[in-house]
Amino acid sequence: MTDTISFSTALRERSRTAHSGSEHAGFMDDLIRGKGTREDYVALVAQHWFIYEALEGATDRMKESPIAAPFLSDKLTRLPALEADLAFLIGPNWRERIEPLPTTVRYVDRINEVGATWPGGFVAHHYTRYLGDLSGGQFIGKLMARQFGFDTNGIGFYVFAEIADPASFKDVYREQLDAAGWDADERERVIDEVLLAYQLNTDLFLDLAAAKSTAA
Repeated sequence: MTDTISFSTALRERSRTAHSGSEHAGFMDDLIRGKGTREDYVALVAQHWFIYEALEGATDRMKESPIAAPFLSDKLTRLPALEADLAFLIGPNWRERIEPLPTTVRYVDRINEVGATWPGGFVAHHYTRYLGDLSGGQFIGKLMARQFGFDTNGIGFYVFAEIADPASFKDVYREQLDAAGWDADERERVIDEVLLAYQLNTDLFLDLAAAKSTAA
């Protein structure tokens, strides 16, 4: 990494392949291409609930961290929207009808670990989830609405009503990454954690595909 390349740029470039691999994992690729079912989408939303419950619980714990605090914004909070989506998609007893897949358990455990001990690692997961939600997630939400006949019900997770300009929000976030003050070793650790986050996301899609195959 040279001094002429910002950290946010290096992070984006170093994680590009992992990001693309996660996006094109079979389960997600089928869902995007219209080969998935409504039940597939509901299964994905259910796993997201466990992930964001952990992430937003860690967010509450990180509010006092001078490293993590600049990245935190109530405008990003997804858990209430996920719960409304699940109530619409499954019914009022949705909580009794969902359970985490093995990869989700590992993903949640990792978020809980770094969210309690390592601000840089927490930021890595925060970055991977929320900037993804503000990027490709916007396309996915519109696609799911069109495929399954949703309006905003069922895809509230993808609607950031309080962020009028996602591109500007992401630019500010990247500026905060560049200003974080991490040394070279810590930057490498954060990049490695982002790569792990993408791998866990890819593994989740594999788990979802396996669960679908078993249920068929």
